[in-house]
Amino acid sequence: MAWLRANWFLALAHAGAWLPLGVLLWDVARGALSVNPIQDITFRTGKFALLMLMLSLACTPVNTLTGFRPVLPMRKWFGLYAFLYAALHFLVFSVLDFGLDWGLIQREIVEKRYILAGLAALLILIPLAITSTKGWQRRLGKTWKRLHRFVYLAGVLVILHYIWLVKADVREPALWGGALAILLVLRIPRVRMAVSAWRRRASAAKAGPALGSSTGEAK
Repeated sequence: MAWLRANWFLALAHAGAWLPLGVLLWDVARGALSVNPIQDITFRTGKFALLMLMLSLACTPVNTLTGFRPVLPMRKWFGLYAFLYAALHFLVFSVLDFGLDWGLIQREIVEKRYILAGLAALLILIPLAITSTKGWQRRLGKTWKRLHRFVYLAGVLVILHYIWLVKADVREPALWGGALAILLVLRIPRVRMAVSAWRRRASAAKAGPALGSSTGEAK
């Protein structure tokens, strides 16, 4: 119970990350999917992967903007959940949709650029997931940080995958793309330093009047 009180955000974030999969399995069990269940599962696992990847990329900017440090450990976990849902997304596509017909799958990858972009994003996430442990971080040293910067490229590829998939109405993927652009801008060192300085000034200004009020009451 003490651990839960100290790590309430971590527990809540993990529960939230597993919730989409639980809802999906519940819908499968009670036959509540659409008339095209394989397409439904494919779309939902892909959307979950995108959401988790965006949450992973949002952790550092959220800490920069708010100073809320408990969000930082979830960078790794949201990244791993993104890989989990992306892997499920590919498994549904290759096993349920194409019955592991590798010839047909290869032809689809070559002919449809959205599949190629999605597969490239998944291939980037694989080494990032494998090397996400502290042991790998120690072994790779400075190379670890350079390697994990490829997550930004994975984010761009996922957005392209989504845009090329829907073709006509790109409003929703464009919104995701805009959110990704904001997150990437907030990670630029100069922007990050400027935001941190603004937050410190805002905190100091807020604390000043409160301190003055407290001093006045004491008098």
